[in-house]
Amino acid sequence: MQTNQTSETKPVTVNNQFPCAKCGALLKYQPGSQYQICEYCNFKNIIALKHEVIKEYDLQQALQKLEKVKPASVSEQAHCNSCGASFKFAESVFAGECPFCGSDVVTNFEQTKPIHPKSLLPFLIDEQFAKKQFRKWLDSLWFAPGEVKKYSRDNTKLVGIYLPYWTYDSSTESDYTGARGDTYYVQERVTYYQNGRRVSTIKRVPKIRWTNVRGRVSRFFDDVLIGASLSLPRQILDRLHPWDLENLVPYDEKYISGFQSEYYQIDLDEGFDRAKRIMNGIIYRDIAFDIGGDHQRIYQVKTYHRDTTYKHCLLPIWSAAFSYRDKTYRFVVNGRTGQVQGERPYSVWKIILAVIAGLIVVIGGLSYMEHIGAFDQIQYSGY
Repeated sequence: MQTNQTSETKPVTVNNQFPCAKCGALLKYQPGSQYQICEYCNFKNIIALKHEVIKEYDLQQALQKLEKVKPASVSEQAHCNSCGASFKFAESVFAGECPFCGSDVVTNFEQTKPIHPKSLLPFLIDEQFAKKQFRKWLDSLWFAPGEVKKYSRDNTKLVGIYLPYWTYDSSTESDYTGARGDTYYVQERVTYYQNGRRVSTIKRVPKIRWTNVRGRVSRFFDDVLIGASLSLPRQILDRLHPWDLENLVPYDEKYISGFQSEYYQIDLDEGFDRAKRIMNGIIYRDIAFDIGGDHQRIYQVKTYHRDTTYKHCLLPIWSAAFSYRDKTYRFVVNGRTGQVQGERPYSVWKIILAVIAGLIVVIGGLSYMEHIGAFDQIQYSGY
């Protein structure tokens, strides 16, 4: 979409760090609170609540503006006030630790992405609680290798990350054509073979009467959520719901201090294409309900979107990875609910042993039943 670029390269210096007013150390946001805290002297810096409405933005207007954007090729250098080093974050990251001294830095992104996050959900659970949830999840996995179970007992460090998301609202109207199927029964003579003999009988046989139909369904979609990060597999990213989006707060860099954060890697129009696929699945269910009957066929659907709006927000996760047999497995913990999603390996030997144990139980049960049957027969004969 944004193909025209200038060759200009401008260094950008950023200094968004939050020093403690008491001892000068850097403050970090304390999950589940409304303040930043100093790890050394416990000084607390209250984050003032912004009484702003979380706005929805017109999608078509935004897409038209993006068509005219000619972004410069910017080499964005972050500057650490603690050690004086200048460095560059990974391409998709705008907040994290200084690689030289470990201090937290939040960069400005005005020249990097044309759309900036206007809201976020602050972390609600801290790292210790997230570790506890992860250990529970690992311990609950069936057929997990013993080495993986051991990982849950190690002092694993989790990384707190704010991931970019789009939300979309849209009023839809969908015209459709299809067919309604109503089941009815008829009496038919059926011939079959039983014990080598040909048998004929009368049975009730179901039939379907199809009637062509057309109609229109309407639905308003609110906050269809699309992850805009490519750092995690889609199957993990999409399963982190539910998110309490009604508790979004206006964007404030103070909530990000002490955490990493990413730019969006899926553009606004691509995100809406993904949102429409989710909407279409719901619309097709609405159409099937509208057709009614016992069976439905849907031939054509034409959906119109009106008053479509979007938001760009940041949502919190705790993330880590472990290696098993030269393969990396990632997991994440929802930073609001503690829900865990992740990749996991399987122990082939545990599965084989479980199958063998199951066969032994089945064979043992059959043998026991045969034994009881034989015993009852002896008793009956004796009687």
